[in-house]
Amino acid sequence: MIGRLNHVAIAVPDLDAAVALYRDALGADVGAPQDEPDHGVTVVFITLPNTKVELLYPLGETSPIAGFLEKNPSGGIHHICYEVQDILAARDRLTAQGARVLGDGTPRIGAHGKPVLFLHPKDFNGTLIELEEV
Repeated sequence: MIGRLNHVAIAVPDLDAAVALYRDALGADVGAPQDEPDHGVTVVFITLPNTKVELLYPLGETSPIAGFLEKNPSGGIHHICYEVQDILAARDRLTAQGARVLGDGTPRIGAHGKPVLFLHPKDFNGTLIELEEV
């Protein structure tokens, strides 16, 4: 059911410092920041030959990333994103097997302009999973 690893998302307490680290120290191809108000984050994508890294920074006081950074002040891996061909079919299959989808189960448009869903970390070995339809 799942396809390629689309990205690994890392919550960061200082977006400019994280961008500089990836760009200058690691020589990575770093994109421009983009605000995603529906998700409460500012994101920067780092393009790698085989996947992407997504830097997440809080956008607004109610950002879920702000809460994550309160618990993890240095930042850290927030979630991993897998590609799926049909997000509704993937959702239905997973919920039939007992997995919990966060929110009301309706896909939302993610940072790539495609439908996404998040799966409860307690159902996946403590890891927040994002599914993105491709």
